[in-house]
Amino acid sequence: MNSGVLIRVENLRKSFRMRGGPLEVLKGIDLSIGRGETLGVVGVSGAGKTTLLQIIGTLDKATSGTVSYEGRDLTSMPEHQLAAFRNRSIGFVFQFHNLLPEFNARENVMLPCLISGMDRQEAGKRADGLLAEVGLSERLTHRVGEISGGEQQRVAICRALAMGPDVLLADEPTGNLDKETAGGVMALLQDLNRKRGLTLMVVTHNEEMAGRLHRVIRIDDGRVVS
Repeated sequence: MNSGVLIRVENLRKSFRMRGGPLEVLKGIDLSIGRGETLGVVGVSGAGKTTLLQIIGTLDKATSGTVSYEGRDLTSMPEHQLAAFRNRSIGFVFQFHNLLPEFNARENVMLPCLISGMDRQEAGKRADGLLAEVGLSERLTHRVGEISGGEQQRVAICRALAMGPDVLLADEPTGNLDKETAGGVMALLQDLNRKRGLTLMVVTHNEEMAGRLHRVIRIDDGRVVS
């Protein structure tokens, strides 16, 4: 693991407007994530784990507080700059892989590159390399429905890495998988951290899986409690 803070969260609060009044989901989170660190975030459903991940990933905005990346305040950045930052610097993996069923594995991985304006040949070359790295060279032209759940999640991880991000944010990446397959996905994420120096944040209910990471924090009722 490399030294130095990559992401810093300070006094982060998030409230949602509800019919009965505001619902405070995050209640003053302070957190630093080091470059190259792997961090597990655990807690019961509704504790605020996914909301925290989405705000760190700039998919959602905080009510107050700051998120900084290499010292740059993301919370004050205009939306068009945030979109470019997300595309370049952050990859996302979700419990439900969100692959497009009408496309094959290669095309799904190519998609972020094509959206960014990359040449189709270069995007294909990048997708081929990533899929080979996770052992899916023989699945390039298979559509989503033709590969297993574990293979689908590996394709989703490749898609998240297509633009070469520094950070991978994973929300319950093993939640839909059996124990053996989940272990394989977690081992892959750890391997990517070692090989690429990737900074990894994993939100999970599975404390055994979280325990494989460098550090684990627990969120309860919108606060970091351990």
